[in-house]
Parts: sequence; C-alpha cells; structure tokens
Amino acid sequence: MHRFAGIYTPLATPFAADGSLDARALARNVERYLRSPLTGLVVLGSNGEAPQLEEHEADLAIKTVREAMPRDRPLLAGTGRESTAATMAATERAAALGVDAVLVRTPSFYKGQMTTDAFVRHYTQVADRSPVPVLLYNVTIYTGVNLLPEAVGILSKHPNIAGIKETNSDMVQFGEYLTRAADGFTVLAGSGATYYSALTLGAHGAILAVAGVAPELCVDIFNTVRDGRLDEARRMAHRLAPLSKLVGATYGVPGLKAAITLLGLDGGAPRPPLLPVGQQAVDVIREQLKELGLFPTPTSKSRALGAPA
Repeated sequence: MHRFAGIYTPLATPFAADGSLDARALARNVERYLRSPLTGLVVLGSNGEAPQLEEHEADLAIKTVREAMPRDRPLLAGTGRESTAATMAATERAAALGVDAVLVRTPSFYKGQMTTDAFVRHYTQVADRSPVPVLLYNVTIYTGVNLLPEAVGILSKHPNIAGIKETNSDMVQFGEYLTRAADGFTVLAGSGATYYSALTLGAHGAILAVAGVAPELCVDIFNTVRDGRLDEARRMAHRLAPLSKLVGATYGVPGLKAAITLLGLDGGAPRPPLLPVGQQAVDVIREQLKELGLFPTPTSKSRALGAPA
C-alpha cells in the first residue's frame, strides 16, 4: 500500500497589498481546490514561495490550510531548511499544526559536501524526530544537488520515510528509485514535462504545479494510465504539455500565479525579488486556458477549476 499515492498540487501563496501573507485568500483558494478531484494539497512547496517566507508566516500558512481542509484530504507541508536542526524544528511545528506528512527538500548551500552519506544522515535524523511521515524532495533545478538512487534506496527502508517527490527529468534515475525502493515507498513525479513518462514507469502519483490550474485533466491522465489506456493518456498529456511548460519551465511561480488569477483564484503578485509576468505572458497563458476549456462558458459543460459538477 502506497499511503500518499495520488495527485497533489502545491498551493501558491497569496500576498496582501502590503506584502504580508494573505491568509483569507489562501483559505479561499483551498475551498476551490477541495471541489476538484485532487487527492490532497501541498503547502510551502517551491511553488508556494516557501524560501521567501518567514517562520511565523510558514506556520500561519500551514494553520490556515489545515483549518480549511477536512481530515480525509491529506495535507503535506514543506519543512526543508538548510540545517538539520532547523528542519527538525520546522517539521515538529508542522506536525503540531496537523499536517499528514512533511516534504523535505535536500539542503544545498554547501553543495560539494552534500554526499549520499550526508543526505542519509540528515534525513535519518529528521525522520527519527518527526511525529509524522517524511517525504524526500529532490529538486535539482533549484538546489543544484541531486539525491542519488543509492541514498533513496537506503532511506526508503526507514519506517518513517514514506516516499519521495522527484522533480528532475532523468527518467533513468526515476526508474532506479522505483527499483531500489522498499515495499510501500511512494515515488511521486514532480515535473509536468515528464508526468506521463513517470506514470508509465510506475510512479504512484505526482505533485504538480499545473495540477493547480488543470486538476481534472491531471487526475484524468493518472487514472487513464492506471487503467492501461496509454494511447488515450498520451493524447491528454500532449494537450496538457503547453500549459504545463508555461507555469513551469517558462514562467515559473509568476506564471502559475497569473494562471490561477485568470481562473478566479487569489494569485496576485509574487514576493520580490520575483517579478510578475508581463501582459504578453498573461495573454499566452489565457489562450492555453481557453484551449483546454478551463474557463466556464454558458453553452458547454466547463472543466473550470472548482466548477460545480
């Protein structure tokens, strides 16, 4: 049994006009997502601008999301910090606030010293102390370090390490994670660009930014692959790909915020030094949302995010 299998999205973090975290807007976004078929939500992920938040803001974000979510929808929270001690402290606070598991990115400032031995020791100490299950998080595009399959194989045997989110596009490494992992260890895709490929290799689900924009389509792809209808799933993945690229590799967090704002959620501006996307990017994103039928229309059944069934 893979406890955290399924499709999740990392929540964007809305900010008020004065630059503070807008808890009410965050709660409104959660309410919309709860009407979607997503398995659960992630707060304080990379797309939630977690590195930009102060500790009290991080705790407020977790508290806000947990209070807005029913207990039968899993909530994951990013608690990765540069030091093992700070990661353990953030993890214990998140657990006290009611998260179901924590997502812990690799520390990365001292890149040359981030060896397999260092990672194994770090994650083992965190998992030993954590009151909730730990999910590893490998995101080399941001960290510049890579959690190798050898480390994942060792860590997957820890009773309190439940899985990994793998955001890299190396499908050979992804396959090795699956091969080396202990029984019950959940391997989640983290990149829309390789989502379909990861599923066909045996991924147990995904945490995707684009699932915050097109949750129904992302879940449909997952279910269709699981049912063995690969040609149909591949066609859906090709339809999703342009939007996934826009809110991922092309425009990143500012693009994701623009997309959810267009759909009526509270996106707003990113926190500096990130800059909002320009009008040309907004227009391109709007066209992709229209292409996928994500805006409600009076004449046809919409796939709009959170639209009533």
